[in-house]
Amino acid sequence: MSRADQQQGDSAHDEPHAGNGLKARLNWLRAGVLGANDGIISTAGLVIGVVAATPSRTAIITAGVAGLVAGAVSMALGEYVSVSSARDTEVALIAQERGELDADPEGELQELTDAYRAKGLSEHTARTVAEELTAKDAIRAHLEVEFGLDENDLTNPWHAAVASAVAFTVGALLPLLAVLLAPASASQTARIVVTAVAVLIALVVTGSVSAQFGGAGRVRAVLRLVVGGALAMGVTWGIGAMLGTSMAG
Repeated sequence: MSRADQQQGDSAHDEPHAGNGLKARLNWLRAGVLGANDGIISTAGLVIGVVAATPSRTAIITAGVAGLVAGAVSMALGEYVSVSSARDTEVALIAQERGELDADPEGELQELTDAYRAKGLSEHTARTVAEELTAKDAIRAHLEVEFGLDENDLTNPWHAAVASAVAFTVGALLPLLAVLLAPASASQTARIVVTAVAVLIALVVTGSVSAQFGGAGRVRAVLRLVVGGALAMGVTWGIGAMLGTSMAG
């Protein structure tokens, strides 16, 4: 086998180990960014709606804190269920692959060889790589090639749930503190403006961060969040204003 082929084989041999821990880190980072965005937007919409309806600080605090707690619990539960389902699927695939390796090792070796041929290796090199990987860790080799999985780097539902809940809480605190820390003499309109500005700035930051993690265009990601957040705040402000007027009447 040529030196180039040997290097290709070594690269394929090392590849399954290269991502150890990466999937888990990306998982909780994704959950954290999404949780922060949800916390900012949902709580901002809630407190702005309440402020538009009533100047009562008690009502604002009650609604804001209730929304924060309920949202954090909901986000954590939803993320836990979602990631648990994904993990169950991964575990099932691993068990299935183990069963196939036990039942037909030669057939699985040929399947691995064919997979590497499909990646561009020659028949001889593909067979050599498949044999070497099978000799060291057959299940790892098949999981990486067929499913892009590493059995030592499965998604963790608890990490995702905690990251989501904490991020939602941090995000929700921003609009809640913005509206509460405004001077006591500030009008309802002033409180709404201060909160809206703080929220839009925060969405620009989280949009940039999410775009960097996902490798997406930053401008588009930021615009989506800013427009969505502004729309949410505008709708809840209108509803709050209408309800406040009708109750006052």
